[in-house]
Amino acid sequence: MTRALRSLGFLTIGLFDRENPRAGHETTLSIIERGERLGFDSAWLRDRHLQYGISSPVAVLAAASQRTSRIRLGTAVIPLGWENPLRLAEDLATVDVLTGGRLEPGFSVGPPRRFDEIAPALYPDTADAEDFGYERLSRLRRFLAGERVSPFSGTEGIEEYSERVEPHSPGLSDRLWYGAGSPTSTTWAAENGFHLLTSSVIQSVHSTDFDVEQDAQIQLYRETHPDGETARVSQGLVVVPTDTATPEQRRRYEAYAESRRGRVGIPQGPKGLLFAEDLVGTSEQIADRLLSSRSFPRVDEVAFALPFAFEPDDYVQILEDIAGRLGPLLGWQPSA
Repeated sequence: MTRALRSLGFLTIGLFDRENPRAGHETTLSIIERGERLGFDSAWLRDRHLQYGISSPVAVLAAASQRTSRIRLGTAVIPLGWENPLRLAEDLATVDVLTGGRLEPGFSVGPPRRFDEIAPALYPDTADAEDFGYERLSRLRRFLAGERVSPFSGTEGIEEYSERVEPHSPGLSDRLWYGAGSPTSTTWAAENGFHLLTSSVIQSVHSTDFDVEQDAQIQLYRETHPDGETARVSQGLVVVPTDTATPEQRRRYEAYAESRRGRVGIPQGPKGLLFAEDLVGTSEQIADRLLSSRSFPRVDEVAFALPFAFEPDDYVQILEDIAGRLGPLLGWQPSA
């Protein structure tokens, strides 16, 4: 069954220069503002630690909340191995209050990348005792839902204390996403009522065909989730429409996709990860590829990923072509 595309979003990593980080962060905020003006339904930030990409998406989305009024603001994803769930719950609830209930946080679990190298700085006394499994995320959701975190509430002197995370933002705990790439994580997300973020990387289980694997993942998720076919799935792929691109931009876009094509269809690493092919071409060509695939017709929400290394003008052209040409070909209409 083909679903009409009802929610169109985009994802960015928010690159910046080591010597001038403000410029890159300002570019990211400008992109989110432009996305809202173009009618996009959501903007998502990826999380990068000890790199030259946004390390604190929650802080950046707090700034974006004051420059926008409608667009939903998400994270895809926050790796919880870097976070204290109680403190993160406070930050998320604060930003959700500032957005007026527009925050859609996505997460992953597991130890941080290169953990042995950063453990002395991140968890100098507790690295061996930290639990990086699903319970860490369940605890975060309970805190966001208003679970008691302290046995004391009331007044002590002139200080007033709450037993729960403050501010409390009703509904936020129901807007949480999980970035799953394997049947195990997909099943856990469904059984525990998280929305599913499926991306351009997935574990090879049945074949070396990315589309076959993603289709199987979406089917498994909806068969397992209590909401069945209405359970929310957001698909993230790299699409680069070239309708209004200059010849020089088209050459760079095609070279970018070609440089990454060699990994397509070949399971990578010990987990056998498959990468989706980047789609570069006219909006008509991209729409034909998506609508003829197995997985895309099964979703009604997408967050197209902006390639990491492009220039701000490239992102403007890509977003304008997605909103003005590609989106309508997929059945989407921009928000007012």
